[in-house]
Amino acid sequence: MITKREFDMLVLLTETKEVVSQRDMAERLKISAEAVNKTVKELTEKNYCKNGQITQAGLDALEPYRVKRAIFVAAGFGSRMVPITLNTPKPLVRVNGTRIIDTLLDAAVEAGIPEIVIVRGYLGEQFDQLLYKYPNIRFVENPIYNEANNISSAVCVRYLLQNAYVLEADLLLRNKKLIRKYEYETNFLSIPVESTDDWCFATDHNGVITEEKIGGTDCHQMVGISYWSEADGIKLANDLNEVYLSQGGKERYWEQVPLVYKKENYQVHVRECIAEDITEIDTFNELKAIDNRYVTG
Repeated sequence: MITKREFDMLVLLTETKEVVSQRDMAERLKISAEAVNKTVKELTEKNYCKNGQITQAGLDALEPYRVKRAIFVAAGFGSRMVPITLNTPKPLVRVNGTRIIDTLLDAAVEAGIPEIVIVRGYLGEQFDQLLYKYPNIRFVENPIYNEANNISSAVCVRYLLQNAYVLEADLLLRNKKLIRKYEYETNFLSIPVESTDDWCFATDHNGVITEEKIGGTDCHQMVGISYWSEADGIKLANDLNEVYLSQGGKERYWEQVPLVYKKENYQVHVRECIAEDITEIDTFNELKAIDNRYVTG
């Protein structure tokens, strides 16, 4: 087990082939030079780094934190994007020539995530076209996508959630670095905002989510990308199924299981990004505002 600071420094060392000065480390990690010096000393004593570069032992120490798979929830109809979704699943809609889901898939591939799973339902056979560019994709069918909320998709892949990202497949990702090779802890991507009418999180002073709600002030607006550690992924498999089988369970959103109905079993941290990093296109009018090729006379 390594500390979060040790983790951050080791990951930084994997991202550069050149020796990083301690001043640069302090700037990139946003910590003091004293903290950098202390952490480098600790890592050197553990043989995790030497002369400013990560060792094989350091890489081995990171291995438990390596992301094993990316799971895409892509089964829904996308009713607010009608008419474009009448013939095309929302994740496959092109924005300025690129399919929405490709922005996420490209990031997962570049991060070296070895397994990619897509849960599909509506017009599911159309997702086969992705295999030409991403031949390693595995599909999981959600046969009741039109009878239940997205918790049904999560239940279909509940045994694959350890060391895994779960991504809404209709997000237009602009910052590929948000999808990473290593993750230290269970987290949900979010944007700190002064106020929002959207789904958001309240957090404690440690950045742990204490409440999921619609609308709030001085909160974190939810982004549909999360990561689940090995231990939390195992718990989530059981909790998802229990909530799904309970009265009204089919109407739940999947993330309500760890954040609302079974939140005592989890510590989910927020991972901050900015609004420019990612765009959720909810309606056809929003699509037209981004891509004028959908504007008709």
